[in-house]
Amino acid sequence: MNLTEKTVKRNVVFEGKIIRVRCDDAELPDGKPCKREVVDHAGGASVLYVREGKVLLVRQFRYPYMEETLEIPAGKLNPGEDPAQTAARELAEETGWQPASVEHMFTIYPTPGYSAEKIYIYRAHGVREGQVHPDEDEFVTAAFYPIDEVLSMIEKGEIKDAKTIIAVMSLRLQK
Repeated sequence: MNLTEKTVKRNVVFEGKIIRVRCDDAELPDGKPCKREVVDHAGGASVLYVREGKVLLVRQFRYPYMEETLEIPAGKLNPGEDPAQTAARELAEETGWQPASVEHMFTIYPTPGYSAEKIYIYRAHGVREGQVHPDEDEFVTAAFYPIDEVLSMIEKGEIKDAKTIIAVMSLRLQK
């Protein structure tokens, strides 16, 4: 059975700095009309850096949840930017650590029911220390946490960020 839905007309209802919201007219596989609400987002890249059995995490306030989160470093893709470049840039900006290379681990669809966002997850290699230089509207702190402590925080529900959970849980699979 063909499950493909067809876009009949794209209807942009909001255009912001980070997202665009559409309410498209579409057609179901059986030909019936429907509406599809979509949040377009440029996507993001994140990076897992592990040093001496410790995971580098950043703490920051996330306005949509009105709370601080612990996450692996991450950021939005710039237009035309390779996700690997984004991952390396974000690691350096948010933590000061500069990777010689990053290796692609996963590409995830965090909210496939309504968003076109993709998040690329990388692992950093050959990292050297540098200077922190966050964006002017970015307030983060970075620290290393033992892998077992991070796994415990995930199990207790203290770390809720999906990209971080996926990246760190992959370490458990490698043991």
